[in-house]
Amino acid sequence: MPEPLIPAALSFTEAGTPYSAAYDDVYHSTEGGPAQALHVFLGGNGLPVRWQNRRRFTVLETGFGFGLNFLATWAAWKDDPQRPAKLHYVSIEKHPFSKADLARLHAKLREFEASARELRETWPMLVPGMHRLEFEGGRVVLTIYFADIGVALPQLRLAADAIYLDGFSPAKNPQMWEPRILRRLAGLAAEGATFATYTAASAVRDALAQAGFAVEKRAGFAKKRDMLTGRYTRSMGSSPIPVRTALVIGAGLAGSAVCERLASRGWDVTVLERNSGPAMEASGNHAGVFHPLVTRDDSVIAQLSRAAFLYGLRHWKGLADLKWDQCGALQMPRDDDEDSAQRAALALLGYPREYAAHLDAAVAGSKAGAALTCGGVWFEAAGWLQPASLVRALLARAGARVLYNAEVAALVRTDTGWAAQDDRGETLAEAPVVVLANAGDATRLAPVPDVALRSVRGQVTYLPASRLPQIHTVLLRGGLVVPPVEGVAMTGASYDIDDTDPAPRPDSHAGNLERLARILPGAEAGFDPGSLEGRVGFRSVAPDRLPLVGPLPGAEGLHGAFAYGSRGILWCSLMAELLASRLEGEPLPIEVRLADAVDPGRFTLRAARRSSRSPRDVR
Repeated sequence: MPEPLIPAALSFTEAGTPYSAAYDDVYHSTEGGPAQALHVFLGGNGLPVRWQNRRRFTVLETGFGFGLNFLATWAAWKDDPQRPAKLHYVSIEKHPFSKADLARLHAKLREFEASARELRETWPMLVPGMHRLEFEGGRVVLTIYFADIGVALPQLRLAADAIYLDGFSPAKNPQMWEPRILRRLAGLAAEGATFATYTAASAVRDALAQAGFAVEKRAGFAKKRDMLTGRYTRSMGSSPIPVRTALVIGAGLAGSAVCERLASRGWDVTVLERNSGPAMEASGNHAGVFHPLVTRDDSVIAQLSRAAFLYGLRHWKGLADLKWDQCGALQMPRDDDEDSAQRAALALLGYPREYAAHLDAAVAGSKAGAALTCGGVWFEAAGWLQPASLVRALLARAGARVLYNAEVAALVRTDTGWAAQDDRGETLAEAPVVVLANAGDATRLAPVPDVALRSVRGQVTYLPASRLPQIHTVLLRGGLVVPPVEGVAMTGASYDIDDTDPAPRPDSHAGNLERLARILPGAEAGFDPGSLEGRVGFRSVAPDRLPLVGPLPGAEGLHGAFAYGSRGILWCSLMAELLASRLEGEPLPIEVRLADAVDPGRFTLRAARRSSRSPRDVR
């Protein structure tokens, strides 16, 4: 069963050093935190010299605390004219501090005042999982994983150039220094990686040596006589440097997000779109909603939705001319059983109220601006967004070439990659990497083994805001109602599997009015389904309702970012970051199990597992 995240409890020693009562240990030396960071962790790893003139450098840390080592490393990066083009800093923390406690802790770090403030402003909600934060225009990336280290290490995918071993002391927190943990760290080390730690305990030294590190003692910090440093000695083989040229097929939510994430890494991207402009298919609705999911077992889709929701919120705040509103969203239960399940999930998982909380009907109604028949799960940071504005904002930031009216009839292998050809066999564009972000049409160009996507017709209904209760929030209950956007409210949507009719129909409007009645009883009265306006979009859905993101099986250089279903707004930004990170060989922004859950090859792997099972002995 999932466990709630337990934040750190702030306390200090009599001398004013930050202290953990849970582990009976201090967060840094009493002789000075910043000086210890420079001597032990940066100096012990040969920084900044080792990272100079590198394209990318990755640091892995085993205890984030209140960010002291990160702030010191960030400061050293800023001060070094030969700094690497990109600094990845990946850190694990089981008990993170609240933003308010960070402010008290950072008040003593005058040398890092500006960067500490920026860290706090970007600090994630205290919910489990990996959180990717960007600084310096994306050139400094902090990926912080709120989890126990034994759980976290198997879920990381990265190649660390430097490792900061900075847990509480082996005597106080022995689980963090077990040989299995140090072997896991070695498995995440790049060739020639270094480590440094303040401890010189013989058990730690021996375990590091057995894991493949050449270990040496050095003079410790201040009154501490010794510390340990070392280098990873086992050969890993070199990773090829990616050729940073790509074609992205599709200029909707998925394609524009991929384009922007690749362009942010210096890729030369061309987008091919079969329509005359962007966001003209499923991404063209008047408005859409974004919110996470909550399940009692914290299922894969709940974890993915949480990661995507929080990443999207951070990412979208930096976009220009985005039309959206974090007005909140209420997930209303459809029956008593679902209401009980919602309450049990929130009680078990212990989320902060800023992420998810249960509201009764009266409180929920006051937030919504209308009388409601029940309460539900309240997502305070959720809301609505105009998909076309997000697409335009992402394409504008990317500055990529977009070729419209460019229908791709086939992808043809070439000596240097792939050529996208039209129906006359003429090449529209070519590149070594192609990303299919064109929803259900993707498998026409590159069939994915062992999976059959379904097309789902989704019709939404537009209603004049003057004829509805003046709601202020998104309401969800087997359907949705979106508050007025430019004078138009929206309800829906139909879910018509393998229905190819592109025109809005009265029967679908009638179904949407029924959904409206479940959410706001009586609001449907007086509307004639035959006279209503709306829009039809076609959503591509995989059997497990998760996206297909990553390399396509058996087709080197072809990658997918499709099958986003009805959650294109939610998935697009994080899935693009995942795909770009994989292409670059960077640390992944989500856990390995979640990346595997959206990998296009997952269906082939499942089929192979099923076929390998021996039949039962029937007697």
